[in-house]
Amino acid sequence: MASRMSNDNSDAIHGLDAHGQAAILLVESLLHGLIARGVISVADAVEIVDTAAEVKGDVSAELGDSPANLRRSLGILAAISQSLRHDLAER
Repeated sequence: MASRMSNDNSDAIHGLDAHGQAAILLVESLLHGLIARGVISVADAVEIVDTAAEVKGDVSAELGDSPANLRRSLGILAAISQSLRHDLAER
């Protein structure tokens, strides 16, 4: 079941450092693993990623993020959300 799920966000994570790339891969793999095991639904995963984007937007100023860093972070989260939404539409 997991093999049918889309997970190509390589453009979104291309410029990240090794730690960032590993973190994104781990989180995406965790979400897809939880979906495959029936622990959460694809809709739950989309909600988790969308909530993360909202939180990032809310705390970016407190963290001292530049506008460019915020846009990049939100872009990565949007790519993950879009990938999951694609999986949701196929179900």
